[in-house]
Amino acid sequence: MGCINSVDQNAKARSRAIDEQLKADYDRQQREVKLLLLGAGESGKSTIVKQMKIIHETGYSDEERKAYRPVVYSNTIQSMMAIIRAMGQLKIEFRNGARSDDARTFFQLAQSSDEEDLGELPPELAAVMKRLWSDPGVQECFMRSREYQLNDSAPYYLNALDRISQPGYIPTQDDVLRTRVKTTGIVETHFTYKDLHFKMFDVGGQRSERKKWIHCFEGVTAIIFCAALSEYDMVLAEDDEMVFPLSPKSTFLNFRIV
Repeated sequence: MGCINSVDQNAKARSRAIDEQLKADYDRQQREVKLLLLGAGESGKSTIVKQMKIIHETGYSDEERKAYRPVVYSNTIQSMMAIIRAMGQLKIEFRNGARSDDARTFFQLAQSSDEEDLGELPPELAAVMKRLWSDPGVQECFMRSREYQLNDSAPYYLNALDRISQPGYIPTQDDVLRTRVKTTGIVETHFTYKDLHFKMFDVGGQRSERKKWIHCFEGVTAIIFCAALSEYDMVLAEDDEMVFPLSPKSTFLNFRIV
């Protein structure tokens, strides 16, 4: 009898432990919120994810911010390249003739630099970009940026060339927030707010990435569809005849799961 009672007690203890674990799992699931970010490329999805990290977590550490330094430099260089190239397409000339030589020097220096592994912005490259950015012709072309593809962060970084070209520069939280890196695949971010645990999924917005969305719908609490209001009259990077912000909406609405 003593052995039987002992076995019964062990079984009851295991049963209680299982019940408690099931209840804990259920409570955790009830506090879990799954958010799926959808929208066209460059509509601000990744920026929202970064904002959640900065606002609801501890932000980016010194090491993480240092890792963004080449991205800041690359975004700045690519922005200047886009503006200079667009000047030819829009038939806008430099107001100062010396800037034509600066433009050639800029492309030579930029092409000789490894943007993806640029530890510091070369002083000569920074100086030539500052001269170009100050030219009224370049400013005119920038003001017409709706007619070509240009990162929203372009004026932010180009106006900060003195600061970001300093030796030992470490990007600020705001610098990181404004970086633009094409999202490929699916990026998952976790954060907690008022006892709720959020899982946010950022998926690539380019057409080549959209087929990867479907499995993320399982168990989703809410979908945040992003559209950049500043780009209401821009064309899509993959199709210059299609209006930019809402183009993926039809793809989203045609999913059978919705």
